[in-house]
Order: sequence, then structure tokens, then C-alpha cells
Amino acid sequence: MPLAEGIRILLDKVMAVSGNELVPLAKATGRIVAQAIDCPINVPPANNSAMDGYGVRSNDCNAAVTLTCVGEALAGQPYVGAIEAGQCIRIMTGAIIPDGIDAVVMQENVTRDQQQVTLNAGVKSGQNIRLAGEDLTSGQLLFEPGHRIKPADIGLLASLGIATVTVKRKPKVALLSNGDELVEPGQPLASGQIYESNRYALAAMLKRLPLDVDEFGIIPDQPQSIRQAFSTASEYDAVISSGGVSVGDADYIKQILEEMGQIDFWKLAIKPGKPFAYGRLGNAHYFGLPGNPVSAMVTCHQLAVPALRQLTGEHSEPPLTITATTTEAIRKRPGRLDFQRGVAQRSEDGRLLVTTTGRQGSGIMSSLSNANCFLVLEQERGNIEAGEQVEVLLFDQLLS
Repeated sequence: MPLAEGIRILLDKVMAVSGNELVPLAKATGRIVAQAIDCPINVPPANNSAMDGYGVRSNDCNAAVTLTCVGEALAGQPYVGAIEAGQCIRIMTGAIIPDGIDAVVMQENVTRDQQQVTLNAGVKSGQNIRLAGEDLTSGQLLFEPGHRIKPADIGLLASLGIATVTVKRKPKVALLSNGDELVEPGQPLASGQIYESNRYALAAMLKRLPLDVDEFGIIPDQPQSIRQAFSTASEYDAVISSGGVSVGDADYIKQILEEMGQIDFWKLAIKPGKPFAYGRLGNAHYFGLPGNPVSAMVTCHQLAVPALRQLTGEHSEPPLTITATTTEAIRKRPGRLDFQRGVAQRSEDGRLLVTTTGRQGSGIMSSLSNANCFLVLEQERGNIEAGEQVEVLLFDQLLS
């Protein structure tokens, strides 16, 4: 199955979780808006000065006119009273514009002697004044449901006096690894064993999303152990496993998933990551990732993550690719969409160049650790010569 078809099936089957919660603004970063947020006030709330200078009546002002300064206005300390003909006030950035003033002259464009202020340039009504509501108006829609709250959004909401936000609850995700050969880091290795890395890498990625991730640890290649873990995990919103979905004699994951749940599809025309499985396990969406480390990361990023974003209620757009020029020849067989790992950078003449990170085996984790992008090589494309154009997908916050 082509990758695009697999993603389409996933997104057709995954619905946003139900349930909302009210969280303090300081804890809302990265969460998904559950109810529309409207602006409660005008921004700015009143006409104010855009710079330091002098507030004047434009009808009084011609070049070289001299006005009498009768006071000052500071941000948070407005001038009280109206300005009459022939008068002006000293005004600072952000200060409210008092009655009678309709322009602000930059302080660099005046000459002051005691209380006498002489203008050195002409004045237009409205110059250097920020109008009430010119940024945001009271009642204006700020964020629709499905919006992921960014750091700048936190600042915006705080500036409007909003202290709490109603967000979607975090989906609960069970994360497990399968394999008798796996050993936790920090423990001694016996012959034939390797350190478990997939769960650590996947958890680091998933915890950057608004998810509650529970790590089930290493599940042995024993049917009863897998059944027991699946029974508990089936109460979650999603289950992600790595390993055991291939065709080896000891790969029981697929077999037991068919017994306890269902498989919607298995195997995709991508590299790395062909043995990817999707199905249902009780209440949970099930994502079966390959056991090789790079394959697990690529399939999680390209398949599980878009589905999980939809599960959180986020309205997200497909990632954008850009075109780059290869600096080397790249070997590729037609038949599968290939996600090779690479480094993209600008040349001195401004061109975007991309170089692979070397050996591209699905077990070579350094190829991903040293990269900042994927070279997305089309399914039917063959070998690529140096200087050819390829599509590049820059790493997002989940991989960088």
C-alpha cells in the first residue's frame, strides 16, 4: 500500500477524543483548544502614542510653529484634561492620547527651549498614533477549536487578561517494545542481546505532543505476556508497539492482535518501515511499528503522529517539502517511497543543498541523529545523480 493511502485510511478512522479540561494559561502551551476563544477587549484599549515625542493638534501645526508644552503623558500615567489651541504635551510610547490631540511628533523633529516647543517638520492628523482596536477588537475570534497553542499565543492571551483556557483532554497512549533480545540501558549485555532504544526515542518524540504516554516496558516474545499487556493496553486511546510485526517465527504481535482485535492494514510501500501495522485493540487505535530503530522512528513520524494529532483534536496541515540539489549520487531501487536521512544547508550562492548522512540502513540510528531532514524519494524513482533535484522534508519539533 502506498504511504498516502495508508495515511488516508488512518485519518478516516481516527476521531478526536471526547472530554475537555480547564487549565491555567501557564500550562496551556502545546494543548489543543476545545472551545473557541474570543477577544474580550479592544487592543489597544485606547488611542495611544506609537513613539516618544510630543502630542499636538494638527490644525495648529505648520513647519516652524512654536507651541507651549503644558504637561506630559506616560504609559500608565495619562494626562488629565484637554489640550487647547497653541498647546502640546510631552508624550511617551504607549501613553493614552488625551482629548484634543490628534498627532504625535517624533522628539527628533522638534527643538525645545524650556516650555516652548518648535516643530521642524509638517504634521498630519493621525501620525504616530495607534488607534483603539486596530490590532484586535472586542468579540473577535482569536482561536478556533483544534488550534494548538504556541508560546506566542500564550503571550497574546495573557495580554488580554485571559487566565485559563478550555482544552481537549490528553489522549492516553500505551507504549511498549517487544523482543527477548532487548535489555534496558544500564544493564549488562549477554550474548545476542541489544539495548532497548526504540521506546526511549519514541517516548521522547510523543511527549512533545499533548499526550499522556505510559511506558509498558519490554514485553517478552511470549504469547501470554503479549496477551496480558494487550489486555491492559486495550483500555487506552492508542497503543504503540515496536517489534514483532514482521514475519519471523517468534513475531507474535500480529497474530495476537488478530485474535484480540483487528488489523486494518499491514505493510506499506515505504523504506524504511515496510512492516507497519494499523488496527484496533479494544477501545484503542493500534500502531505496530517495525523493530529496527530508524524504521520505528520514521513510521511513527509519518503515520502514527498524523493520526495521533487528529486524536488530540488538533487541526493540522500536511508537512511541506522543499526542493534541494543533491551533492552526491544516491542509490535507490524503484518500488518504495524512500525516506533517506540527510543534512540540508545553504550554499554560498544561496542554493539549498542536501547531503545524505552516509549509510542508510534501518538499524543505523546515527543516520537519523546526525540529520536535519529527510530526502523524500518518490516510489518509482531509481538511482539519483549528484546535482539532481529532490524533495526535502525538514525535521519538525518532534525530530529536532
